[in-house]
Amino acid sequence: MTETLSDWLGVAQGWLFETVIQPLVFQLGFGAFVEDAFEGTEWLLIGMLELALLFLVLRPLEALIPAQQITDPRARWNDFLYTVLHRIGVFSLLIFFTLDPLMDSIAGWLRFDGFHPFNLETLWPGIGPLGAFAVYFVVLDFCDYWYHRASHKFNWWWALHGLHHSQQNMNLWSDDRNHVLDDLLRDVYMGVIALCIGVEPAQYVLLVSVSRILQSLQHANVRIHFGWLGERLLVSPRYHRMHHAIGAGQGGCNFAVLLPVWDILFRTADFTPRFVATGIRDQLSGREYGRGFWSQQWLGLKRMIEYARKDVV
Repeated sequence: MTETLSDWLGVAQGWLFETVIQPLVFQLGFGAFVEDAFEGTEWLLIGMLELALLFLVLRPLEALIPAQQITDPRARWNDFLYTVLHRIGVFSLLIFFTLDPLMDSIAGWLRFDGFHPFNLETLWPGIGPLGAFAVYFVVLDFCDYWYHRASHKFNWWWALHGLHHSQQNMNLWSDDRNHVLDDLLRDVYMGVIALCIGVEPAQYVLLVSVSRILQSLQHANVRIHFGWLGERLLVSPRYHRMHHAIGAGQGGCNFAVLLPVWDILFRTADFTPRFVATGIRDQLSGREYGRGFWSQQWLGLKRMIEYARKDVV
C-alpha cells in the first residue's frame, strides 16, 4: 500500500515539477537549485493534498459539532496563515537554506570516518514496508513526546511554545501556530533522529504527513472523543484540548503527540471527559501574545529573553 501511494505521489510530483516548478525556477534565475526544487515539490504536493483534506473533512465538522463558539474569527484566520506557510513548504525552505549545508558537511565527515547510520529495519528482517512504517511511527512519536514535554519544562522554551497555547479559539489550523524558532528546533531534532534510525526520505515524507493530519484533527474545534479505549490508543480532540486548558500551562498534562501510551507510562495523562476552555492563565490578567503573525513572533522572542533572564537570576 505504501509503495503504491509512493508511486502515485512520484508521478504527480514529476508532473507538477516539469509543468510548473522547473520553468519557474529557471525564470527566477535559480537553476543551481533545480534538484533541491524537485525535492521541495514533493513537500508542496503533500501540503496541498493535506489542505484539501482538511477543508473537505475537518472544516465541515467544526461547523456541525463545535466544541466552543468562535469568538475571534481573525485569530482563526491567522492560524490558517500559519498552516498555509507550513504546508506549502515555506518553513522547510528556511531550514534548508540555513542548516542543509551544515548537515551535508557533517554527513560527509561521518562517511569519511567510516560511520554508517543505524537502521531499525535490520532488527526485523523481512518486516515489510508497512511494518517498517509502523515501527518508525512509534519511535518518532516517542521522541516527539519528550521534545514536547521539554518545551514545557524550561522557562525560555515555554516562552516560545506559549504562543501555541495562547489560542483561546482553538481550531483545526492551530496545530501550526508556533514560533518559527520553536519549529526550527523541532524540525532539526526530528530530522536528525529520523536520519540516525535509517528512515528513508520517502518514508519520512509520509510519516510527517500522517502526523500533521492527525494533529490537525486533535486541535480541531469539534466535540469528538474516541471512547474509553480509543482515548488510550490515539490522541483525540477532547484529550488534547485538556493539554491546552487554561491553567494547565507550563506544568501541563497530555504531552503525547499521537499515542497516549507515553502519557500513561510516564504519568502525565489526564482523561477528564470535558471540553475545556483553552488559553494561558496570564492572558486573563492582560498578558499580550500578539494578534498577527509578526507581532506574535516578536513578542515570543521578547518573552524568551525575559524568561531566560529570570532563570539566570
